[in-house]
Amino acid sequence: MQPSSTPPAFHHVALRATDFDRTLKFYTEGLGFKHHFGFSVPGRIDKAAFLDAGDGRYLEIFGPDSTVQSEGRRRNPGEDRTEGALLHFCLRVADAEAAYARALAAGAESRVAPRTGVLREEPRVEVKIAFVTGPEGEVIEFLQSEQM
Repeated sequence: MQPSSTPPAFHHVALRATDFDRTLKFYTEGLGFKHHFGFSVPGRIDKAAFLDAGDGRYLEIFGPDSTVQSEGRRRNPGEDRTEGALLHFCLRVADAEAAYARALAAGAESRVAPRTGVLREEPRVEVKIAFVTGPEGEVIEFLQSEQM
């Protein structure tokens, strides 16, 4: 088999939702993802949904009783959130300040308020970034940049 000349591309990031409906509402009504489709697999996935980020990439949300491949161990009810291998996921946005404000209005917690920085000087790469914590403890970065 010959290797493909096209590198792999991201398709989706998956989250386990302890409160499926709250998480679905946060991403659709709060951040503007489109509900692409929902599904379940008896005995394995209680409920799940693919949410379209608008560019052919998705966020997949699984219900609390789903059995799926994951990193680490399942958090126990009432247990503090822990850090796993996935540090955060980033959403490219046209306006980082507006995305940050929209997320906070939808119930996210602030981690880093919008700020502008330079990643490199030559050639210059400027970014405006902000970070929030979503309803399941996931860290979300908003990135605004002409160069990236």
